[in-house]
Order: sequence, then C-alpha cells, then structure tokens
Amino acid sequence: MSTTPTPTDQEFVGRTALVTGGASGIGLALAHRLAAGGASVVVADYDEASARKAVAELQSAGAEAAAVAMDVTDPASVEAGVQFAVDTFGALHLAVNNAGIGGPSNPTGEYGIDDWNRVVATNLSGVFYSMRYELPAIVAAGGGAVVNMSSILGTNGFAGSPAYVAAKHGVVGLTKTAALEYAARNVRVNAVGPGFIDTPLLRHTDSAARDHLISLHPAGRLGKAEEVAELAAFLLSDRASFIHGSYHLVDGGYSAS
Repeated sequence: MSTTPTPTDQEFVGRTALVTGGASGIGLALAHRLAAGGASVVVADYDEASARKAVAELQSAGAEAAAVAMDVTDPASVEAGVQFAVDTFGALHLAVNNAGIGGPSNPTGEYGIDDWNRVVATNLSGVFYSMRYELPAIVAAGGGAVVNMSSILGTNGFAGSPAYVAAKHGVVGLTKTAALEYAARNVRVNAVGPGFIDTPLLRHTDSAARDHLISLHPAGRLGKAEEVAELAAFLLSDRASFIHGSYHLVDGGYSAS
C-alpha cells in the first residue's frame, strides 16, 4: 500500500498557518482548505471585521482559527500579526502571503505616482515584510513552507497595469531568493501565479470587460479561488517536499496561448 500523503490524510494537523488577505477571495478559500487539512489557521486581513467573520465560518466547521488585523504595508503591523500567530497557537509552520490590490488602469507614462507607491507597497513590499517576520518564526518551529501569491502577470505584461505587473514580477524574484537562502534551514518557499480568478476583486467589472478577461483563457472561463487554494495547499504540504523556489501557474492556459 502506498504511503504517499494525500489531501485527505489531515496533512496539516499540528501545524499553524498564517494567511494574509485571508478574509475573502483566494485567501478565504486557502484558509478553508488548510483548515480542512487539520491546520490551525490565523486569518490576517486589513479588514478585521471580515477576518473575524471568516474565522467564525472556520470555527463553525470545527476548525481551530483566530483573526488578526494586519496592514501588510506596515512592518510593525506584520511583525505583530506573526507574533500573534505564534502566541495563539504556539508556533508558525506555514504562511501564505496573499494580500494584494489591483490598482487603477493607466499607461505607464500617465500612471499616478501615489497609485504606483500604493500598489507596490501592498503587493511587493507587503510580501517582503511578511517573509521578514514569518521566516525566522518558521525556522524556530523547526521548518515549514511559504507560498507567495504572485499572478499570471508575474510572467506576462498587461497594458495599463505597470505597478501591478512590476510588483508581481518582483514577488517571483523575491520568492526564488528566499528559497535559496532557507532551503538548508528546512523552509520551502514557492510562488503561485493565478490567472484571472472569479473573486470580489473582479466582480466590479462590467460584462464586456469580464468577457474580455474570459477570452484570454483557453479554458473559456475565469478560475475559481478553490482551484488556486488546492495548488497552494499542495505546495505547503509534505507532498511537495522537493519543490523549492518554483513559480507555478494556475491560469486556464493563459500563458500557453
């Protein structure tokens, strides 16, 4: 009989997971997926009320979970959130750096300086600040894994989104660097690049814009948050024990076309 771990083996029992931007969309799907695998989950989000609502959902399903307010653009807030996870559940083993924003659409030569700074601060600096405090905590726990949420735009350009594209490319490079640094310390660091996913971030778009985004995916639809969560959960699990510094697409064929 095979002894290879499977997703139904409660593979995250005894581990604490921190999910930034965990109150909605991909982050919420990840929180549920990790909890289903037995993890104690800390939902970190800028919107503390939404984080508490997410935790109530997890707890009603029998999971151990806690909420913490976290502004990933503020290093002190991130440090406090990581310490909260350690204090609440005794250690930190897994982290998903998912918090992000889209930003306005404008050509590079017309892009607002404040808009640039805000998008990069959240989507790139926020990942750095998170790993800056997560990695020492995970090392102290004896090892674990980190998944950074990049995007299909971590490998492609997209007209009108210079800040978002630059930040998501940066996340891939930051992931590879941290993976090299921490592999020998029993911490794996990888990145996921979702295509356009049907989350609240996209639901404000009109039908024409939505149809255009769908057309970019050979699969003929937008992705589901749960599909991204499944890939991230695999990368966090022992099933991915020899995967370090990789960037994995879940994009409905976007990058293949």
